Amino acid sequence: MAPSSPSVADSLPPSTTPEVAENDLQPFFVLHKASSQIKDRTSEGQGKLRKRKELSSSPQSAKKPEGSMTEESDCHLFQQLQSKAFDIVWKKIESTIKDVLSDLNASVFNDIQQWVLECFNATRLLGEPTISEATRSLPVLNNATPGKLFTALVITRNIEFVDDIFTFEELGHFLESHGCHVAVISSTEFSLKNGIAGCLKALLREFLGSAIDSADISILASWHREQDNYNKPLVLIINDLERCCGSVLTDFILMLSEWVVKVPIILIFGVATTVDAPRNILPSHALEHLCPSRFMLRTPAKRMDAIIEAVLVKHCTMFNVGHKVALFLRNYFINQDGTVTSFIRALKVACLLHFSTEPLSLLHWRALAEGQKEGKSSLSPEAMLKYIDELPLDARRNQMVDHQTKKSMAEGLSELVTVQKLWSTAVLCLYEAGKYSRVQLLDLFCEALNQELHLVRDSECYAGDKKDRGLSSRNDPCQNYSIMQSRGLICQIVRKVRDLPTGMLHQLIESWGKLTADTSKIHEKLQMLQSSVKCEDGRSLRKSSKDSPKKHASRVSVNFDKDARMLNSQAIAFLDYLVRNFLRPIESMPFHEIFCFKNIEKLQLVLIGDPRRRIQVDLLDFHNILRCSCCNKNSNALLPSRHDSSIMYSLAQEHGDLINLHDWFQSFRTIVLQHTNKRKQKSKQSPQAKKRKNINGSADQNEASIQARFCRAVTELQITGLVRMPSKRRPDFAQRVAFGL
Repeated sequence: MAPSSPSVADSLPPSTTPEVAENDLQPFFVLHKASSQIKDRTSEGQGKLRKRKELSSSPQSAKKPEGSMTEESDCHLFQQLQSKAFDIVWKKIESTIKDVLSDLNASVFNDIQQWVLECFNATRLLGEPTISEATRSLPVLNNATPGKLFTALVITRNIEFVDDIFTFEELGHFLESHGCHVAVISSTEFSLKNGIAGCLKALLREFLGSAIDSADISILASWHREQDNYNKPLVLIINDLERCCGSVLTDFILMLSEWVVKVPIILIFGVATTVDAPRNILPSHALEHLCPSRFMLRTPAKRMDAIIEAVLVKHCTMFNVGHKVALFLRNYFINQDGTVTSFIRALKVACLLHFSTEPLSLLHWRALAEGQKEGKSSLSPEAMLKYIDELPLDARRNQMVDHQTKKSMAEGLSELVTVQKLWSTAVLCLYEAGKYSRVQLLDLFCEALNQELHLVRDSECYAGDKKDRGLSSRNDPCQNYSIMQSRGLICQIVRKVRDLPTGMLHQLIESWGKLTADTSKIHEKLQMLQSSVKCEDGRSLRKSSKDSPKKHASRVSVNFDKDARMLNSQAIAFLDYLVRNFLRPIESMPFHEIFCFKNIEKLQLVLIGDPRRRIQVDLLDFHNILRCSCCNKNSNALLPSRHDSSIMYSLAQEHGDLINLHDWFQSFRTIVLQHTNKRKQKSKQSPQAKKRKNINGSADQNEASIQARFCRAVTELQITGLVRMPSKRRPDFAQRVAFGL
């Protein structure tokens, strides 16, 4: 009997929890089925095999398992280090993303918190109910209170509400930290199945902190009457208004309006589309009880640009992606309806694949961990050489031979990090200029990583320098720069800078000064531009004070236009300097494979997948997965111990588009009956063979079972999309659907 294959649960890493294991979709494999004849044979000869093994055992054979065990333990230790490195790096990336999103929402959250306080003070001015009114289980009816509910409409502008879940959770925590009682209820609670009772139970559970069986709002009124609770605003957050059932939400709003004196709840609705969304869901008599206010969150594109800037441009870690991977992530973000959560998930998969396939990526983890301990970047050549020496043997194998090689590698890695910092500054300066033409950072990031465009720009720069050498720039000095002749977003940005007014150009140069403060090479070049700006300003002031406004007005305007064009030309010269010297893609630098992930095929396979191809591979090459003894010896032979679907699909490879069902069944029957015929031959030769009973009945039963197995295997191949069942026109033929791998 072939040894059984390890289960999926045994192959999971030790840190995997059962919840994660259930949600982790692993590729399924064809299970190996051992025949009953093999079981009988192994049970009979088990004692003889054990004696032979004991006699044939030697000290040399005992050493091999020890060596293999040592290699397996080293490999397992290396995998643990890779997993630990990924956890540390991704934890840093994830915390950076959360901080970026929190900073984007900070101003809106402050406005909402200020609005909540104003609404709470307005409800307190209406007066406090008496003790008798507060202890009643009925709402307070007062003509002075029109039953208005203060309502905030938070416009998220997301097609999918996945991104809004985190946003409203953060809003709830923010309001709680500022002294509010907050209840966050999902829109799924407002369904016909739950009804108004389910909504009330969810509301009581969120405010009271415990499960309440009875759906009675008077319980909430009694809880709110307590001194500690009465002095704090009650805020109810519903994350997606469009997903709520209109009738249930209407009844809920009418009930809260009746109890507004005892329970002054302030509503916050998440709206994905427009402010008119409540009118499309709620009737007019429910809208009369709402007093709405509007708040706007940042668009998904702006949030995406902020994440790209913090993670992949400013490099919160040294992890980066190649040009093809960046294009795939951008298209994946667009195809997923601009969902930031899908982009983060794809980026996490790319990071995981990088650390699992690149052994030297452990240097990334060591440098990041040491930098966090010391509070500064530990990326000097000496530090990198230390990290290389501390790598495990599996990471250094076939990578570094001698000390000189390791030393040159450490210097190259340190230089790579320095060049990447200059590249980041150049991209940010271009993006700051691109804001005037509404350029997205994600698009600019993809173009800055394009190695082909970089080579084209270099050739154009060389040709432009050779052609324009000695030419004057009196007509249009901006045209002398080869960056104006290139294509893409960078050329679009430069052309916009050429036409910028003087006031906007001064603001742009001030922004460049803040971005280049930490990079001395670029900042020195910018200081020359800033000094020329100051000189032009002083010169224009002196000319305007000396010249008479009546006699020399035309002369002053001409000189001012000349100075403005010269200033724009100097700004373009600064951008041309950045693009020529520092906008070099990471894939063109040595040792970039350690920090840069560029295997687009693996990323596409994980995120998009190719299930039909995966099924074909598992059906044909199952022995590479199971690694059983009987199949390894005869990997190309069709054995009856294989699964029926695997046998059937292997036989289908011998046919063309159409498969004759009769021939297919006969081939399958021949393979299945191989061991049965051998067993019959041995029983005839045996002197102590038992008498056969009911030969005809057992033969019919065996034939029927083979036909049933054949039909089940064909049905499984049809379900997986590899075979199409026979049609009425040709009932004796099945059609193949998938060809090749």
